Amino acid sequence: PLAVAANGAAGATPAAAGPAAADDGEPLLVVDRVTKGFPIKSGVLQRASGVVQAVSDVSLTVRRGETLGLVGESGCGKSTLARLVLALDAPDGGSIRFDGVELSRLRGQALRRRRRDMQIVFQDPYASLDPRMRVSSILREPLAAQRIGDRKAQNERIRALLEDVGMAARVVDAYPHQFSGGQRQRIALARALTVSPRLVVTDEPTSALDVSVQSQVLNLMKRLQREHDLTYVVISHDLAAVRYLADRVGVMYLGKLVEIGPASSIYERPAHPYTAGLLAAVPVARPGAERPASVTVTGELPSAADPPSGCRFRTRCPRAQARCAEQTPELRPFDDGGHAAACHFPLWPAPSDR
Repeated sequence: PLAVAANGAAGATPAAAGPAAADDGEPLLVVDRVTKGFPIKSGVLQRASGVVQAVSDVSLTVRRGETLGLVGESGCGKSTLARLVLALDAPDGGSIRFDGVELSRLRGQALRRRRRDMQIVFQDPYASLDPRMRVSSILREPLAAQRIGDRKAQNERIRALLEDVGMAARVVDAYPHQFSGGQRQRIALARALTVSPRLVVTDEPTSALDVSVQSQVLNLMKRLQREHDLTYVVISHDLAAVRYLADRVGVMYLGKLVEIGPASSIYERPAHPYTAGLLAAVPVARPGAERPASVTVTGELPSAADPPSGCRFRTRCPRAQARCAEQTPELRPFDDGGHAAACHFPLWPAPSDR
C-alpha cells in the first residue's frame, strides 16, 4: 500500500479524548415525525402484500457543529433515516428541514445545490470508490458535477484535501486497490469534503477497518470537524466509537427512536432497558472482569413488517407488563439536559413519575 503522511496518525487515543463541543444555536437539521415504509412485493405480478415500516414517527434535531450518534441493531432503521436526511429517499410522512428549508419541496437545481451541504461516507471504503478511477478523478468528480472551479482550482483543492486527510500528494495517480482500508477511508472522507459540506453522515465509518487503524480514522474525523466546521451524524454498531465521537446519542429499535440524550448521560445512566442491554453487550477490555448487574437483550428482532403492538421492544424486555402491549410509549424527558426515553417502566423514574 502507498504510504500515508506522518501527520495522518497524530492525535489522542479514543480512550483519552472527549466529544467536540457543539454549537448551542439554532438546529441545522430538524426531523419531525418522519415515517418511511417499503412495500413487500410477491407473486408473478409483484403485487404489494405488505409494508416494512423502516422508520416510524421519528423526531430529532442536530445542532450546528454537533455530532449525533445513531446506534441500534441491524434493521432498526438507522441507514434508512440517514438516506431520508440526505434526500436520497423521500419520507412517506413528516418533515425534514435542513437549515430551515424543507427538503421535500426541493426539486432539480435547487436540490442539487443543497446537496453541496450534505455528504455521506459509506461503510465499505473499497465498494464506495470506483476501482477504474484514479484518486484525482474520484475527488474531481463532485467538483465537476457541481461546476465548482476550473481545472487548476480543482487540482489545488484536491491537493489540499489529500493533505488534510494525511495522504501524500503523489497518490493522485493511484487506483483504490493500491491502498489499505484505512487509506481508502481517508480518500472517502476527502471526497465527502470536496464541495465544503456542512453536514456529513458516516455509515459505520470504522467497521471495515483493522482495530489498529480505527483510532486513527476517529481522530482524523474529529480534527476535520474542528477545521472544517462540520456537523456529523454517525451511524455505528461500535458503541465505543460512538461514545468517543458523539455529543449526543440516539438509540433506535425497529424503526422507533427509543432514547436520546447527551452521550455521557446515555452511557452512564441509560433509562430504556434496550439501551442498557446494548451497553451490557459491549465486550469488557479486561478478561475475567466482573460486569455489574444489568439488563440483557434476549430473543430475536421481530419483523418490521409486523411489529409488536404497543411498545415494540416488549417481546424482548424483562420489564414488560400488560400496559406495554396496549399503549405505545412516547418520548418523555428524564432530566433537564435533553435526556429522553420512550418506556412505560424505565430503569429509573422520570420527573413525571416522582
